[in-house]
Amino acid sequence: MTTTAPAPVAAARRRTALRPSGLVWTLLRLHRTALLVWLGFVAFTAALLLWLQGPGASAAQDKLEALGYAGVQLSASSSDLLFAFTSGVYNDLFYDPGTLITLASFGVALFAAGPLTARELESGTAQLVWGQSPSPARWLAAKLAMPALFITAGMSLLVVLYRLLWDTHGNLLIAGIQPRAFYFSVGPATVAAALLGLALGAIAGLAVRRTLPALTLAGFGYFLVNAFRTNSWPFQGRYQQPELHSRSWAITSKGAQIPDPGCYDNRQCLAKHDIVRFGREYLPSPDYWPRQLLETGVLLGLTALAVTAAFLVLRRRSNHV
Repeated sequence: MTTTAPAPVAAARRRTALRPSGLVWTLLRLHRTALLVWLGFVAFTAALLLWLQGPGASAAQDKLEALGYAGVQLSASSSDLLFAFTSGVYNDLFYDPGTLITLASFGVALFAAGPLTARELESGTAQLVWGQSPSPARWLAAKLAMPALFITAGMSLLVVLYRLLWDTHGNLLIAGIQPRAFYFSVGPATVAAALLGLALGAIAGLAVRRTLPALTLAGFGYFLVNAFRTNSWPFQGRYQQPELHSRSWAITSKGAQIPDPGCYDNRQCLAKHDIVRFGREYLPSPDYWPRQLLETGVLLGLTALAVTAAFLVLRRRSNHV
């Protein structure tokens, strides 16, 4: 005689089989708020990038086509608001996702120092876990692997969208240090910088073992990394980058392409040259990938050193527990 499991029991078993188990599931539940915040950040920043790719660029694009680079300059000077982040000017809004990404990397370092490591050591939760099945090394490996997976996926998506935005609408930016800094800094190194923040936060939390001091140490440490990355070689020093050349042109009513005559917003000059629209582009630099790959390699090397140091600190501490 055979018996059949009731439908609710079978459904519960199927849900349990599909759900992560063990240490992974525990970490997901323990840090679910941080995970939701991260997913919300990625979704919001991706939506901002897509808006900048589409309707957000329409007014500046119209100015470019009507007046050429002069239209870009006029569009960038059309706001009197104090803060560029909220100015509404496309030239300013273009860099806002980069600011959000930098702040998120700081947040990763603080999260790794506080809630991920130091708080559990301070409260004794980690020692309780070590007394059960997971070893300290496995505990730390899971603590770093899960956030690293979400950080890599989220940052990679944002970097791809950002580079697509540059390819489409980089021509709407005022020439100078800002587009150069963006062009040479956003790429694989952006992902590696966030992973370094995770590693620095973890070692700060393990070394200090107190939440507030660990947050301070991790924030200061990542501030130094970000400052060095912004201003010093082999990172993408703002004033050590090659010039980023641009090319402008005008198109006549007969479809002929001619050099931009520099009419600015003089309608008589535009009519004299029979210009109906303009175009502009930043020329790609052969230095981009060598610089990006070098910076990414340095950041990943520092990340590996920090992770190794974190495991050494953990082993020393667990031996004294």
